[in-house]
Amino acid sequence: MTRQYFGTDGIRGEVGKFPIVPDFVMRLGYAAGQVLAKNAPTHGKPTVLIGKDTRVSGYLLEAALEAGFSAAGVDVMLCGPMPTPAIAYLTRALRLSAGVVISASHNPYHDNGIKFFSANGDKLDDAIELQIEAALNEPMNCVDSAHLGKAKRLDDAAGRYIEFCKSTFPNHLNLHGLKLVLDCAHGAAYHIAPHVFHELGAEVISIGVQPNGKNINDGVGATAPQALIEKVKEEKADLGIALDGDADRLQLVDASGRVFNGDELLYLIAKSRKDAGEKVDGVVGTLMTNMAVEKAIEAEGILFTRAKVGDRYVLEQLKEKNWLLGGEGSGHLICLDKHTTGDGIVAALQVLTAMKQGNQTLAQLLQKVTLFPQTLINVRYKQGYQWQSDANMKEAIANAEQHLAGSGRVLIRASGTEPLLRVMVEASDAQMAKDHAQKIASVIPT
Repeated sequence: MTRQYFGTDGIRGEVGKFPIVPDFVMRLGYAAGQVLAKNAPTHGKPTVLIGKDTRVSGYLLEAALEAGFSAAGVDVMLCGPMPTPAIAYLTRALRLSAGVVISASHNPYHDNGIKFFSANGDKLDDAIELQIEAALNEPMNCVDSAHLGKAKRLDDAAGRYIEFCKSTFPNHLNLHGLKLVLDCAHGAAYHIAPHVFHELGAEVISIGVQPNGKNINDGVGATAPQALIEKVKEEKADLGIALDGDADRLQLVDASGRVFNGDELLYLIAKSRKDAGEKVDGVVGTLMTNMAVEKAIEAEGILFTRAKVGDRYVLEQLKEKNWLLGGEGSGHLICLDKHTTGDGIVAALQVLTAMKQGNQTLAQLLQKVTLFPQTLINVRYKQGYQWQSDANMKEAIANAEQHLAGSGRVLIRASGTEPLLRVMVEASDAQMAKDHAQKIASVIPT
């Protein structure tokens, strides 16, 4: 069955346009509440935790969700602005039925979304999402007054999560002597992340910690690292840490202003664990993971495989193979022995662990990895075009792959929402990547 509303990471869109409107979100809460009630144990009401990032629309959508859950007879706990991975942790720690996050992650403030976590702190199973979608197509009703859900505040949510994050850093290490610049993107971690790194001993200089409802991800955070680069240089800091609006992705900047992306950090975490004598069976990247990282991981004797783009698919592969480490270049990094989902703060602490244990800088730890240049060209194609069966396209791809011969690769991805092909060529030589990408793009009818 095809999903009508859920994407790879919940339901997302522009606020005020369907489906991110109060009426639909209330019905979503009711539908999800019905499914939870049906699948819940016989004793007690289901209870759901609702968190959000700092978008002004969070107030509106939080109230709509709360009303929908209450109408379905589900109790609600509200914790206000909290990182997405915090909701996953708290849902599991408090033995709740589900967690809900109101966030559009790295998108601008006028977008928002709803994503769910299971009782175990995982992304919802496909089967549950399909049950919710089926319930959305039924009329919304309301349980009788005696069975309505209640709502209450979880006042100590921030403190609980701060302690959890700190617990993922080795007890015998500390961050004394490190000067960090921390960019919270005016997002959900603004009142969380500075405490974590400060309490572990670092000197912390924070930017992106003054949310006003409209400035989330605006020129700050993991998707806009220039502000962090400038602040790191200005403060002569050892390291800069950039989170996105809901704090589930990470980018790092060293003292020279060099940005390190998720691909490089994934390799670093895997290698440092292997060097420390830990068992690292394999690592899951995505179709977009840089080939240089794949080769470097395999050179360490560690297996590597690629999942479809999206942390949901990385997580699926990790569970299937019973591995612990995976991630994306965007900075979604998953360490399943530390958390059930990608967590920017926890991932940063794993990198800092590697730096402390090896007594090395980021550049020193990554000196064996030089990322392959990538050329990405987006081509809007003529209606009805079937690129998989186009002889000219097949010939152009085959020609490129023959010339690259193990020193690069070709990836063609079609947009799921518009007639757009994404042509990506990666090679050890930048000009070669550019030339082959342009040749492939040129055969696509526009």
